[in-house]
Amino acid sequence: MARLISILLFLSLLQLCPKFIVSLTDEPGSASFVFGDSLVDSGNNNYLQTLSKADIPPNGIDFKASNGQPTGRFTNGRTIADIVGEQLGQASYALPFLAPNTTGAAILNGVNYASGGGGIVNGTGAIFVNRIGLEVQVDFFNTTRKQLDEVLGEEKAKEFLMKKSIFSVTIGSNDFLNNYLFPLISATVRLNQSPDAFIDNLISTLKTQLTRLYSLDARKFVVGNVGPLGCIPYQKSITRVNENECVSLPNQLAVQYNAQLRELLADLNKNLPGARFLLANVYDLVMEVITNYKSYGFKTASVACCGNGGQYAGIIPCGPTSSMCDDRSAHVFWDPYHPSEAANLVITKYLVDGGTKYISPINLRQLRDL
Repeated sequence: MARLISILLFLSLLQLCPKFIVSLTDEPGSASFVFGDSLVDSGNNNYLQTLSKADIPPNGIDFKASNGQPTGRFTNGRTIADIVGEQLGQASYALPFLAPNTTGAAILNGVNYASGGGGIVNGTGAIFVNRIGLEVQVDFFNTTRKQLDEVLGEEKAKEFLMKKSIFSVTIGSNDFLNNYLFPLISATVRLNQSPDAFIDNLISTLKTQLTRLYSLDARKFVVGNVGPLGCIPYQKSITRVNENECVSLPNQLAVQYNAQLRELLADLNKNLPGARFLLANVYDLVMEVITNYKSYGFKTASVACCGNGGQYAGIIPCGPTSSMCDDRSAHVFWDPYHPSEAANLVITKYLVDGGTKYISPINLRQLRDL
């Protein structure tokens, strides 16, 4: 009888304290904590009053997990973060931080904090009214960090973050497109800051936030540089360049920022004990796909599949009234700003298993296995 009472008491404690179920019976697998902008947003902006949303069709039309319904992802299917998680063996996609079900054991797959319109500096994306910048995203992770202690216990939570979790940061494009280069505000910004000063501020702010994540036990990082912004359908449409041309100024600024980012990550690798910072060379990788699009099975690297306006359908964002291409897998770009799922698959292949030209000093699979 005493033995039965002990068993019943133990089971009741498990019900009262779910963290024991995880720590005693389950060994958490790999997890992905995702920070960034609309390139990797998995639905956080659905919960904001914002002009930057992808919760309307035909966004998500090829996203099998939702049966083709929009989820807030700014593409026709999976984002790069989704595909990376799949290929590294993650049990399910990292849920948006703002989703009400992102609690308890669900956070052991990781959490997505990315927000369409968000940037490195707080002022970026103000034209969208609401968005989550990098500083607030890291604040949100601080909340998750405390929840992990509750779910796993302090010691296991720290080990889980240091050894089994990858922290990906995909941000910076909006700081140029919707800040320094945005037609309505760029004149004032450029008057107050030279390109050098603006980029210095981006790098300094990014360093602060990456260091904050390190202080919260993040150890395995992959940071994407800024892609060739002058080659997206939006920039090509508003400047009316030829199909085989890109707009020079956005690309020049991206190259300048990327050079400083490489130096920053090298510095962090040197000065933060136990940390591994990988550089995802998105600029050269996307340029490779754009330049040699036919060899990857695409029919165009200039025209958006879903959008309207201009030669490249790059002025009006994708929505229910937009024109949409017949073969989504034939387009590098889904809409005026974002790659298609087909392009994301090509990009991810290089990041997960590729060589040092596009992901360095090691690739993502090697980072996971450290």
